[in-house]
Amino acid sequence: MIIPKIAKIEERKIIGVCLTTTQVDNDTSILWSKFMPRHKEISNRIGTHFYSLQKYPLNLDAKKFTPKTKFERWAAVEVSSFDSVPNEMQKTLIEAGTYAVFVHKGTVAQFAKTFNYIYTTWLPNSIYEIDDRAHFEFLGDTYYGPNNPESEEEIWLPIKKKA
Repeated sequence: MIIPKIAKIEERKIIGVCLTTTQVDNDTSILWSKFMPRHKEISNRIGTHFYSLQKYPLNLDAKKFTPKTKFERWAAVEVSSFDSVPNEMQKTLIEAGTYAVFVHKGTVAQFAKTFNYIYTTWLPNSIYEIDDRAHFEFLGDTYYGPNNPESEEEIWLPIKKKA
């Protein structure tokens, strides 16, 4: 059982590359291979960590979400300002709010197990529901790459108390 911490965050400024995709397309590696050679072009960076960000359509009914539902996927870093955005990169905000933060340890192939636990066990049995804000993974100092079994990443799920 994975017990999340509940965290409130302030707005965060993000710069990176973005594409519209689906779960079927699974083009995450293409996105990151486009971003990683250029991430050092971003000035005003905060920290050395990375964000894997997903922005789903507003008011998306989870029951209607399918592997073919389109959403934005980002490979990005946090910045202190949007004063300088490199060519062919975009900017966005992670809105302030409350998040459930889960730690996934293992390879990307093992990610589905953690993801399924969050959405099929923890969320339905919690006092929370999904909020209409970006979902993201925080890839910090203990993230060693997608195929390293010792890799850790934080999964940030936007939540609000059930009505």
